[in-house]
Amino acid sequence: MSETPKTPILDRVRLPSDMKGLSDRELKQLAQELRSETISAVSVTGGHLGAGLGVVELTVALHAVFDTPRDKVIWDVGHQCYPHKILTGRRDRIRTLRMGGGLSGFTKRSESPYDPFGAGHSSTSISAAVGFAMARELGAETGDAIAVIGDGAMSGGMAFEALNHAGHLGKRVFVILNDNEMSIAPPVGALSSYLTRLYAESPVQDLKAAAKGAMSLLPEPLQEGARRAKEMLKGMAVGGTLFEELGFSYVGPVDGHDLDQLLPLLRMLKARATGPVLIHALTKKGKGYAPAENSADRGHATAKFDVVTGAQVKAPSNAPSYTKVFAQSLLAEAERDERIVAITAAMPDGTGLNLFAERFPRRCFDVGIAEQHAVTFSAGLAAGGMKPFCAIYSTFLQRGYDQIVHDVAIQRLPVRFAIDRAGLVGADGATHAGSYDIGFLSNLPGMVVMAAADEAELVHMVATAAAHDEGPIAFRYPRGEGMGVEMPEQGKPLDIGKGRIVAEGARVAILSFGTRLAEVLKAREALAARGLAPTVADARFAKPLDTDLILRLVAEHEALICIEEGAVGGFGSHVAQFLSEQGVFDRGYKFRSMVLPDTFIDHASPEAMYRSAGMSAPEIEAKVLELMGVAVAKRA
Repeated sequence: MSETPKTPILDRVRLPSDMKGLSDRELKQLAQELRSETISAVSVTGGHLGAGLGVVELTVALHAVFDTPRDKVIWDVGHQCYPHKILTGRRDRIRTLRMGGGLSGFTKRSESPYDPFGAGHSSTSISAAVGFAMARELGAETGDAIAVIGDGAMSGGMAFEALNHAGHLGKRVFVILNDNEMSIAPPVGALSSYLTRLYAESPVQDLKAAAKGAMSLLPEPLQEGARRAKEMLKGMAVGGTLFEELGFSYVGPVDGHDLDQLLPLLRMLKARATGPVLIHALTKKGKGYAPAENSADRGHATAKFDVVTGAQVKAPSNAPSYTKVFAQSLLAEAERDERIVAITAAMPDGTGLNLFAERFPRRCFDVGIAEQHAVTFSAGLAAGGMKPFCAIYSTFLQRGYDQIVHDVAIQRLPVRFAIDRAGLVGADGATHAGSYDIGFLSNLPGMVVMAAADEAELVHMVATAAAHDEGPIAFRYPRGEGMGVEMPEQGKPLDIGKGRIVAEGARVAILSFGTRLAEVLKAREALAARGLAPTVADARFAKPLDTDLILRLVAEHEALICIEEGAVGGFGSHVAQFLSEQGVFDRGYKFRSMVLPDTFIDHASPEAMYRSAGMSAPEIEAKVLELMGVAVAKRA
């Protein structure tokens, strides 16, 4: 690790108001120092590096020109906000990023008045900015609203809905399109190539500039003709026509790393803009730090690293990640069945489908940041006779819920949902914690919902999904490494709706759904030492429930505890509903359900988050002892 960089200008800036007295020359030096400080901080904490480095100059320009926090700067997704946090009173805590009790890796309203709108998912910023702008128009004490959105996020349908509404309202609002030619993966589709075309044809841009400058020199009668020619030229060159048709004044493209361009432009717009304005800024993700610029993902997400070399510090892995196990299992199934296709929404690397794309490029589809489309596209593939595996993080799948209900479940189409990042995910915090999919999927008629207890079970669940053609099926698995269990040579389809007994015991039974099984078994060891070894079962399915197994556990034990990595309303609730209908509680049967608490859990390590959720081995042990009426001396 290198020593902390010297930052004489940055040392004078505690809040954006301190920038108002700086000259443009000092602002340029501030940007250099801000970039160095960002690199230094992320080398200690890990996190999203490339996105922040790409907006350093933009961050400086926005805070120098606008009057935050009265003016609202809204960062789409929020993973590029580290330089913003350094300039807004949080520099002294920047090396606590994404750590328990530290700064969030995204914008967060409760953290600072300079974070007017929290995020973690993409394509929300323009809608929020339009909301702020209309609140101002209706008399609220707020200033300008500026949304900063990347070209990848701009491909999300919600962004276009907001642009359309903003253009219709016609009120002053600023949208900065931060165009770095790539989102997490190279951005998909016509929009990205359209943006690239805007500035690839530089002679046209020069001609436009020349026409604009020459127009004022013409005699008045000829100026109107020149204006018409300019409009025709703009139509031929595409230019900002799309945005202007939506009611925005289009400005750009401009160099997003050149403060000599950014500062005068933003000052002029702040002084003169009357309606919606879109500023098209060209930037480079990872700008100014060669290891990030040269990496395939431009330093999108990184572990702690050495500043000089860029080498990341990662602990050696003892077991494959669940994501990799899924990807390899799906590849194996696809080798045997040419109808299997894979779909992801701008996360081929995160879901492991980059491996599938290399082997079967024609059968892998990255639809961009468009989860709703991904789900319905998968439904169309299924209706067409294919076997689609729609691989989307749990929290991103939330965005496609109506499509799951309306397009998949009602039509009983066999779409296979591979749900990564199930449960608590650690440093990304509440925006990425997969807490709700068990509940929102298990209440759908005809849906099969599975959770892998370990990586070997995941292999079998991929095989189960591949073999299931009767309707939709989903399987969930966490982020991170597996348990290190012995892996099967080939996945074998499970009996739908059938669980398994893992350990025989007496008096109390624990029915686990998902990867808490390992913690349950640790708790069982501690309980066995007290002479109270529970029976442990792995439910495998939240829908349909293994009712025979549940009734057997009830008949043979005094008490039953369910545990799952999800919010209330999921697996345990379905078990309780079933048992109540069976009249089991009429005779005073002891039942408990361990679920995630009814709160959004702040970022920390996954282990710390599960401890705070009360779902680690000691808490499971305590729950059993409490239920069975065993008094335990409190630990000192």
